[in-house]
Parts: sequence; structure tokens; C-alpha cells
Amino acid sequence: MKNLISYDPMADTGVDELFRGFFKPVRWEGAQAPVMVKMDVTETADGYLVHAEMPGVRKEDINVSIEGNQVTISAEVKRETEKKEGDRVLRSERYFGNVYRSFTLPADLDEPKCEASYEKGILELKLVAKAATPGKKLQIK
Repeated sequence: MKNLISYDPMADTGVDELFRGFFKPVRWEGAQAPVMVKMDVTETADGYLVHAEMPGVRKEDINVSIEGNQVTISAEVKRETEKKEGDRVLRSERYFGNVYRSFTLPADLDEPKCEASYEKGILELKLVAKAATPGKKLQIK
């Protein structure tokens, strides 16, 4: 006797390929796709370590702000090209404009102790968590 196998027509790759991108909005050639700052966040003994990829950005154009447990990274990517007489751009895929990323951490941060450095297109943030304060027991009157 043969084993019965259930068939799901929507799981078949042919149907998936047929409708892939069908409901996505049409994008004109040359339209800029939104750029997301890619990053890794690691929890350390005293806080968090963040590595964010920001290629093509000068460190003077990067802003990092901390409010409680929320961290915001923003930067301006500038287009630096030299257009010579007779040159014609055939395709331009490099992004320029503003990039932005905001995220929330589980603990409040001690802003004065936090550090930021930028080298070879990687922004490194050493974020120090505030020491947890013990709960206060209220006396009932």
C-alpha cells in the first residue's frame, strides 16, 4: 500500500513563482529604494555593543542620540562624483540621501559613559546600561 501525501497547491513553487511580485507596487527605473542601516547588537557584561554598517559616510555626517533606552542613528550619505564632459551615466545604483535607524534596548543607558567610534564604514557603539536600582518598599499607614 502506498503512503498518502497531502498536496498543497499553494506550496508548489510554480504557483509561487507565478504570483511573486504581482502585488508589489510598480517602481520606476531609477527610483531610490529605502536604505536600512544594518547592524549587530550584542549584550555585554556592562551593557550593549552595536556594530552598524554605514559605508560611504563621513564620521562628521553621523549623529547618534540616546534617550533613556532608545538609540537613534542618523546620517547623510553624500554623492561625490566628478562628471566630465562627454561622460554619460548608464546606471546608478549607489544610494545617497539620509539614512535613519532607531531601536529600543531592554535597559536604560548611562549616556555619559557611552562611546562611539567609526572606522572603515563600521560605526561601533559601546552602550553602558544604568545600574539597576533596588525596588523601594513602601510602608503602609
